[in-house]
Amino acid sequence: MTMTNLLLLGFLPSGSEWIVIALVILLLFGGKKIPELMRGLGKGVKSFKEGVNEAKDEINKAKEEVDKPADK
Repeated sequence: MTMTNLLLLGFLPSGSEWIVIALVILLLFGGKKIPELMRGLGKGVKSFKEGVNEAKDEINKAKEEVDKPADK
């Protein structure tokens, strides 16, 4: 492992810390609000992925136009 990977592993929560984080979220938002939050998070991630794919497509189109030989 590289030094960066080792440093990042030191900052990730362990098993018991995840339980505490989950309890704090449950207390702050309540049981009924969590599914709505997760749905919103899922929609956000989906939208982000679509945006990334659109950007890749535009970059590939531009690359193809540059690589295409000029017709004379």
